[in-house]
Order: sequence, then structure tokens, then C-alpha cells
Amino acid sequence: MEDYLKLVHMELIPENEIDVPANSSFYLPHHPVPNKSGDKFRVVFDGSAKSSTGVSLNDKLMVGPQLQADLTTILIRFRMHKIAMTADIEKMYRQIRLKDSNFQRIVWRDSPFKPIQDFRLTRIAYGTASAPYLAVKCLQQLAIQEEQNFPLASKAALKDFYVDDLMSGANSTTEALDLQAQLIQMLSSAGLVLRKWASNCNELTNLIQEDLRLPNASLSIDDGTVKTLALVFREQLAYGQ
Repeated sequence: MEDYLKLVHMELIPENEIDVPANSSFYLPHHPVPNKSGDKFRVVFDGSAKSSTGVSLNDKLMVGPQLQADLTTILIRFRMHKIAMTADIEKMYRQIRLKDSNFQRIVWRDSPFKPIQDFRLTRIAYGTASAPYLAVKCLQQLAIQEEQNFPLASKAALKDFYVDDLMSGANSTTEALDLQAQLIQMLSSAGLVLRKWASNCNELTNLIQEDLRLPNASLSIDDGTVKTLALVFREQLAYGQ
């Protein structure tokens, strides 16, 4: 939660703004979820939790239409590239500002010895029904707006993303390098950072700073595997590079 405050992804509600009509705000329950090793936590917000009225925030939110291709189509297209690349958008939901932040209120304190305070999340909250649609719509709108400046990246953003996961590629190293550069520039123009880069082409991964690559982004035929969209690929065998 301190990370949310530091990044201004949530804000303390001023005293004079706490009391509002019941239909103008909503308080979300939240809890920590540890990773497998237990040394890191992420915060999950329960948009399906019922309030005292018996209605949850998700009951009132519209989910929105499916904007991206189905997973099978994306995976098949990904396997057709001679030069393959994968990455994901860092904290994608938390890069998107939300106007109606009073419907994402929480209560929190950083110590049991301090009073509970009221906060509101200023970015899309993971766990709300509309979050996937809003995030994908923002990505696709960026691609449409920047089509003239970044034609390769625009096409990839519209066809080769599954939510925040990129699975794309090209038929030559030159085209792949151009695509990678355009993707980085286009997304960074909207405050989005691509990380966990991996490829069967070392020229691509070597251009990425080390902290933005997967640990095994440059692979050997003996030990290199990468997990993407919950599937494990042995990249050197799959793509022959």
C-alpha cells in the first residue's frame, strides 16, 4: 500500500470530502496475496464483495465487449514468426487513471497503533469487472492514435496482445528490431513500460537493459525455456535460432 501512495496510485481523502451520498462512493475490501516464495505481496481488491445494501461494485459495472482475439489465434500466429518476441506491460492497470475514484475507496492504516484513514484508488483496480476492458481499450486507442508514427507497433498492439502480454515477431531480424523499437517508443509515450523481454534472437534481447529482460531471455538449446501465457516454450528448439 505504501507503494500505491509513493506512486500516487491512491490518495488520502480530505476530511471535507469523506461524507458523500451513499450512491456516490463505494468501499472496496482488500487483502494481500503472497507469491510462491512468500517474500513479496500484491494487493487484491474484492470488487465482488457485497455492501450493506447487498450489492457489489461489480454488480453495477459493465464488463464491456471482448476486444482482443481469442488465445488460440494469438498463439498460432505467434508460432508462425521466424523471429519471436515476448514481453509484458509493467503494472498495466495502474498506469490508467480513473475519473470516478470515489467508487474505489478503501480504508487502511500502516500501523495498528494509528487511526484508520480513508483513501481512494486513482488508477484502475485489479478485481473490478471493468478493469480488463478499460486497460485493453486504452492500449488499442493508443495504437489507433499512433498508427502513422509507429505502423509496426500499432499493428502488433491491435493483434498480438493478450491483455498485457505481448506475443509477436517478424520474418527477419531487421523487421524484428524495428518492431521492438517502435513498441518501446509507442508505449512509453503513454507511460507504459514493456518488461520481461524474451526472444529467440539475441540481437533483440541484447538491446534491452538487463532489468527489463527475463533471466533466461538469451537461451541455449540445452536449458532455455520461457513461460508465456501459462505455456512453456523451449525457444531455441521451437524457432531454430
